[in-house]
Amino acid sequence: MRLVCFFDLPVETAKQRKDYRRFRKNLIKEGFLMMQESVYVKLVVTDAAADAAIARMEKYRPPHGLVQVLKVTERQFETMTYVTGKRGDFDEVDSPEELLVL
Repeated sequence: MRLVCFFDLPVETAKQRKDYRRFRKNLIKEGFLMMQESVYVKLVVTDAAADAAIARMEKYRPPHGLVQVLKVTERQFETMTYVTGKRGDFDEVDSPEELLVL
C-alpha cells in the first residue's frame, strides 16, 4: 500500500518557511519520496504501518496550512495515468522489493 501526502503550507514569513522545511525534512526522514512539488509518497507494508506513519506525521505537522494523506493500494497506484510526461523521467528507487542491490 502507498501513502500519498499532499500539503499546501504557507511560506510568507521566516517562521512559516522554517516550519515548511522542517515538515519536508521529516517526511524525507520517514521514507517519503517526492512525486511532485508538495506531493510525497511512501511505500508501507501493512495498514498498521500506515496508521503509525500518519500518527508520527501528526506529531511534526506545522501549525498552519493543509496536510492530507491518502492511502491507496499498490494496484490502484499502478493504474495512475500520466497526462503529461512519463514515469521513466521521474523514476526513483521505490519498489516493494525487500532487497535492493546497488
